[in-house]
Amino acid sequence: MTSGHQAHGAASNPQPLQTRALTREAGRARQLLAAGEWRPAAADSEAAARVLARLTAPLPTRRSVTTRTLATDRDRRLQRILRTTLHHLDAGAVSPPAAALLAAVARAFLPWHTTPKPPPAAAAPRYGTPVGTADDPAVPPTEAGEALLPDLIALFAVLASASPPGIVPLTPPVEPWHIQYAGRFRRYGRPAFGVWAAETIGCPACGGKAGPWTVTCDWRLITLGCPCGAVTHQHGLAFSEVWLLLPDL
Repeated sequence: MTSGHQAHGAASNPQPLQTRALTREAGRARQLLAAGEWRPAAADSEAAARVLARLTAPLPTRRSVTTRTLATDRDRRLQRILRTTLHHLDAGAVSPPAAALLAAVARAFLPWHTTPKPPPAAAAPRYGTPVGTADDPAVPPTEAGEALLPDLIALFAVLASASPPGIVPLTPPVEPWHIQYAGRFRRYGRPAFGVWAAETIGCPACGGKAGPWTVTCDWRLITLGCPCGAVTHQHGLAFSEVWLLLPDL
């Protein structure tokens, strides 16, 4: 698996593929699994199986295939990988090492957040900085995304394998991370089908919303520290609503 930031594809304005976190977390997961230091619990295996199904999904069979429909099908498969990964990351049921891995996968596939099908509502989550212009739109690096699939399939196949009967799950510790973020965090909700609501998070003490926030996360809990000195974890933010706004750690 390649490391750092990658930008591939024949498009005139490809978006960068951020794989630094994925390289780190995937490598760590392989080592822990091979050494027997991580024996996934049922929730981890179930989430991995769902993601694995998206990773291994074939492209649809069509009677007539054009360059455009093939490109859309390829990007739709990658977008479904991202959306399934985000669902299980934000559900909060997996262990910290599994959450760290899911978050890294989501970061790598973030260019497909709006491609080929953008969020349906203006208040739906939108991550990353828009790239390109109307005359030269940004497109995801499809070939680079597909190049990640073989290694991820092998890794998630191991994670998805249920532990033999009588084997007690073992979860390795995860090192907390810290970062300063000068910006706003928004909490999203869906009060009804197809309806999104968004709220900017403010400091419970001073009401400030723009930070710079001190973000601390151990993949169980996200803590936000305000410049005024107040610290809170009762903000209601999902992992993705914080992680996907940050640089590739």
